[in-house]
Amino acid sequence: PEETVTSSFASFIHAVRPEHLSKTVRHRSKRMILDSIGVGLVGSTTHVFDIALQYCRELFSSVAVSSVYGKPGVKLSPTLAAFTNGVATHSMDFDDTWHPATHPSGAVLPALLAASQMLPPSTKPNGMDFLLAFNVGLEVQGRLMHFSTEAHDIPKRFHPPSVVGTMGSAAATAKLLALSSAQCAHALGIAASLAGAPMANAATQAKPLHIGNATRLGFEAALLAARGMEANPLILDDIPGCSGFSAFYSVYQPKPLSTPSDHHEFLLEKQDIAFKRFPAHLGMHWVVDAALSVRNLFINYAGSFSPSLIRTIVLKIPVSKYINRPFPSSEHQARHSFQFNACTALLDGEVGLSSFTESSIHRQELRELLDKVVVEHPEDNVANFDKMYGEVALLLHSGDVLTGKCDTFYGHWRKPLSKESLLKKFHSNASHVLPEEKIETIITMVDNLENLSDSSQL
Repeated sequence: PEETVTSSFASFIHAVRPEHLSKTVRHRSKRMILDSIGVGLVGSTTHVFDIALQYCRELFSSVAVSSVYGKPGVKLSPTLAAFTNGVATHSMDFDDTWHPATHPSGAVLPALLAASQMLPPSTKPNGMDFLLAFNVGLEVQGRLMHFSTEAHDIPKRFHPPSVVGTMGSAAATAKLLALSSAQCAHALGIAASLAGAPMANAATQAKPLHIGNATRLGFEAALLAARGMEANPLILDDIPGCSGFSAFYSVYQPKPLSTPSDHHEFLLEKQDIAFKRFPAHLGMHWVVDAALSVRNLFINYAGSFSPSLIRTIVLKIPVSKYINRPFPSSEHQARHSFQFNACTALLDGEVGLSSFTESSIHRQELRELLDKVVVEHPEDNVANFDKMYGEVALLLHSGDVLTGKCDTFYGHWRKPLSKESLLKKFHSNASHVLPEEKIETIITMVDNLENLSDSSQL
């Protein structure tokens, strides 16, 4: 039969081998795995995680074999463990972000961790198998997003990881389970019927469910395909009059994915990942760095940061309704507010975990700063993580104007976190639930993942 886009993806998933992973891809993906585990561990301390865990523990499970972030001794069935750990990963909006915009690791890693524990001892995947499956999940997400120009901009209709993340989880799990090419195609088809979540639930406790569902439902799609369930074999193709994956995009131009021969250049080779320095929507990182820059100018100007000298705070940001929140009233709204993050950085000189507590959010001095904010949307500031910038201008009562601007924050793929900074973030996150010796064990294990004989040890 003539090859289709869907069959080309299935053939790739089935045929790709560990030797196709370059040194750069292995290095970058291990950084992602380490960061995602740390984010999941600190995420296990949140209220929304507690809700998800309690829900899963109340469900009947006859195969409680898979571990839960931050809860020693607690085991769930594999798919529920994936769900719970996915919720933990996104519970603070602290997980990595790619371009086009999605959160790739959280939708894939929890499924692979749970699946590794599910498999019998005789078929446990080794670390290289695990690393390959993880990169298959990333590759499928990236390729699907490149099929539409719409995917390059900050999303408006659906949360990308709830769509491409589900497909990536299905692909990664299918690879780890060594499914046939036909089964891989069916896994993608089944996953497409389980995908999607509206952007209206951003900045609520429901948003972390998007990652939890993506990793769980993609996992379930692979399990169903392994048991013989079939789906449309053209799910990724553009079939006029009958939408498949194209249902999620207004513009959709799919291209086949070539089967790797001697070499395959993964998208992660060309496009590095963004790691967040503080737990908030990625767009916030531009305005925070701009705010910190202008704060330093202000201190040099006035000797200290004195809000009473400020008449107006002008934020120049791209148009994006769900992250333009003048007066957030909850931690999840605050994580999605240009205004809150800029003013917190101005007031405190930093943004961190404690910035999103109830007491921090409702401070009178912060509210007074928020009252001074005016938002502008310059035409050249587009809602695109590769092109946008953040600018914060302080208009003083004296008539002077101080301005800070950021077009590439520290942690962006154009300005990657150093190894020292990434390890510092992991230590900080993991220390909320793990002792130092276990933290060091995880770091060593991820760093030497290629040599791990049994990936379920992770």
